[in-house]
Amino acid sequence: QIENIIDLWSGSLKTNILTELKNWKLNLVQHHKLQMKQEKEKHAAHVKQLQNEVENLKELLHTYEISISRKDEVITNLTQALDKQKERVELMRKFTLWRIQHIKAKQEEYAIRMADRHFETALMKKMWAAWRSLSEEKWKDRVARACRLRAEDVCVQLTNDYETKIAELTASLEQTKAEILRLHSERDQYEDTMKKAFMRGVCALNLEAMTMFQSK
Repeated sequence: QIENIIDLWSGSLKTNILTELKNWKLNLVQHHKLQMKQEKEKHAAHVKQLQNEVENLKELLHTYEISISRKDEVITNLTQALDKQKERVELMRKFTLWRIQHIKAKQEEYAIRMADRHFETALMKKMWAAWRSLSEEKWKDRVARACRLRAEDVCVQLTNDYETKIAELTASLEQTKAEILRLHSERDQYEDTMKKAFMRGVCALNLEAMTMFQSK
């Protein structure tokens, strides 16, 4: 009877143990499936995040390419404008030098002409003096007065003409110098404006790139 009771108790214990082991096995399998599901979901979310990051990087790269192309275009335009301005300044410099040389040539020509007139006047005075010494005594005073008056008129006229011409040439020279100063000032202002525009363009492009970095 004790043996039978022990056998019955052992069978119940065995059944309970097997049942508990089966429950443990089912719980372990379910826990493993749940972990696998969670890992798959994490993996899918991570893959989706990586895909979004790749798309964002592609868009950022495209934006950078557009910005770089714009910068190259701006630099090209500024370079062309500077080259044109240099050519213009060089042409104005050559023209100004030619004008100054032309005015100097006119001044030299006028000075030579005035020197010839002065020489002719001096020669005329000498001729009048020689003629006075050879003329008769009664014509001496009248001829002397007439020659003196004529010589004075000629000298006054020549002096007035010479001073007027010198004043005109001086005014023209001053006007040319003022034009040269104005051209230099315009060139400096234009170069300053181009530098400021170039710096504004560079700053605007840098701000645009910084804004894109911050927005991303």
